[in-house]
Amino acid sequence: MFNIATVDFKAPDAAQQFVRSMHETGFAVLRNHPIDTGLIQELYKVWSGFFAWEGKFDYKFDPEIQDGFFPFKSENAKDSALKDLKEFYHVYPGRRLPPQVKEATDRMYADLLSMGQTLLTWIQDNVPPNVRDAFFEPLPSMMTGSTSTLFRVLHYPPIGEGYEPGAVRAAAHEDINLITLLVTGSEPGLQAQDTAGNWHDVPCDAGMIAVNGGDMLKLASGNFIPATPHRVVNPPPEHNVARYSMPMFLHPRPDVRLSAALTAGEFLDQRLREIGLKK
Repeated sequence: MFNIATVDFKAPDAAQQFVRSMHETGFAVLRNHPIDTGLIQELYKVWSGFFAWEGKFDYKFDPEIQDGFFPFKSENAKDSALKDLKEFYHVYPGRRLPPQVKEATDRMYADLLSMGQTLLTWIQDNVPPNVRDAFFEPLPSMMTGSTSTLFRVLHYPPIGEGYEPGAVRAAAHEDINLITLLVTGSEPGLQAQDTAGNWHDVPCDAGMIAVNGGDMLKLASGNFIPATPHRVVNPPPEHNVARYSMPMFLHPRPDVRLSAALTAGEFLDQRLREIGLKK
């Protein structure tokens, strides 16, 4: 049975519940967490204004450092020939941000990074000893000095005419990083796939944060925490509205060794080429 746990962040056994769900499904959903719901609402407001603004093209991304604005249909899922129906902005620490979004975005980045470090500590402390002993270094220390953690703000416009058959908001994919913290999207649509190939809606009540494991953690944990395929489906015709979401992708330092064969930097470079963001 595929059962993504909804965990009260402040419960006495929250860490154990969280790691159990991550192990069994690759996902967990957190409520009663420390991220300010007012800040979430403010971010959706200022970023929806940014995506409606013609000046957004002045912030077009730099392909070498991967920050800035990525126009509509910039990215495809690994092994997908079709571009996803989305535009987005990549936020890294200390990099350029439009002034109208900077204050709220900087606050959210810091708050999610802090929460992510707590979650990595939960995983470090609650995986079996043989999994923990196989890490080349403790998960929280993999983040020490990292400037690679990515906050991505996504806008999925209403579905228009003339899109290629089969094109979706976000095709099925696994994330690259250690863990992803996803502030609940402004609309439903996120689904996760079980090992039998069935798709399940991820709980998305307002204010919840969904967490999933990425390929880097899957590799480092010897598959104990899976990188579960997930997607964002198109809205039904009767509710064809825009959707916004804000995932935080926790990336270790590039020199961190995930396995005997691969560092985090090597792994990331390989994947960026596979999804069309790097030549």
